[in-house]
Amino acid sequence: MLDTRELGRRPGSQREVTLTVPAPAELGIDILSVPEGSPVELDLRLEAVMEGVLVTGTARADLDGECARCLDPIVDELDVTFQELYVYDDHHRGPDPHPEVSEDDEVSMMEDDLVDLEPLLRDAVVLALPFQPLCQDDCPGLCTECGASLKEDPEHTHDEPIDPRWAALTTLDTQTDQNT
Repeated sequence: MLDTRELGRRPGSQREVTLTVPAPAELGIDILSVPEGSPVELDLRLEAVMEGVLVTGTARADLDGECARCLDPIVDELDVTFQELYVYDDHHRGPDPHPEVSEDDEVSMMEDDLVDLEPLLRDAVVLALPFQPLCQDDCPGLCTECGASLKEDPEHTHDEPIDPRWAALTTLDTQTDQNT
C-alpha cells in the first residue's frame, strides 16, 4: 500500500517515489516468475487529478524459471512500465457518481488515500513475460524419443524405427547368428 495523502487531493500536484519492496507470491507464470520476497525496485510518479491519483512508473526485478524447450534454468531481469488511475473511494460512491463509469468497468479504487500497487504490478509483470520463455532464441530443446538435450549433443540421432510388420524378422537375424 502506498500513501497518497501528501498530494492533498489537489489536482496538478505530483510526487516522485522510489521504493524497493519484496515481491509478492506467484508474481509471474508457472515456468518464469519473480521469486517471492526478492527485491522489486519501483520508480513511481504520483499525480493528483480530479478523479483520483494517476500512478505511472517502472518496476525492475530478477526472474527465475526454466526454458520451455530444454528445461534449463533461466535467470534474467525484467523491466516493465505501467500506468493506472486510482479513483478516490468517496469520489466514485459520492452523491454525484460519474455516468461514464459503469458497474461493468473495472476501476482501481483507493482506500483511505492508500493505493494497492500489487494488482497493477502483477498485471504488468505477467503481460511482459514471454508466453514460452527460452534460454536462447534458437534453443533446439530435447529429443522427443529419449529426452536427451539437443543443445549439448547437436548430432544426436536414433536408428530408423523398424516397421512393426517386419519386426519379427529381426529375431530371425539373431537366431541365424547364434546357429552359425
